[in-house]
Amino acid sequence: MLVIVVENAPPRLRGRLAVWLLEVRAGVYVGKPSRRVREMIWSQIEAGIEDGNAVAVWSTATESGFDFQTLGPNRRIPVDLDGLKLVSFLPEAEEGEREGW
Repeated sequence: MLVIVVENAPPRLRGRLAVWLLEVRAGVYVGKPSRRVREMIWSQIEAGIEDGNAVAVWSTATESGFDFQTLGPNRRIPVDLDGLKLVSFLPEAEEGEREGW
């Protein structure tokens, strides 16, 4: 099983994802492609995401039963903790940093 969530993705990328996966909500795609197809889909996301961000989650034979990868700016970042992949939050930017000061 593969789940991909994209935010602020260009329409052409969203259309391309809809060719291989089912869009169950805006920006949320699901399917059960092979590993090779999953990697090809991710390379398409890397090439076309522009200013957006994406996360892909898929079933694996790991302790948690899944693995994931992210792309683009987001406060949530993957962290490996003794072989277990978790999610950490970056601190919120100061007011001046958000406005580019």
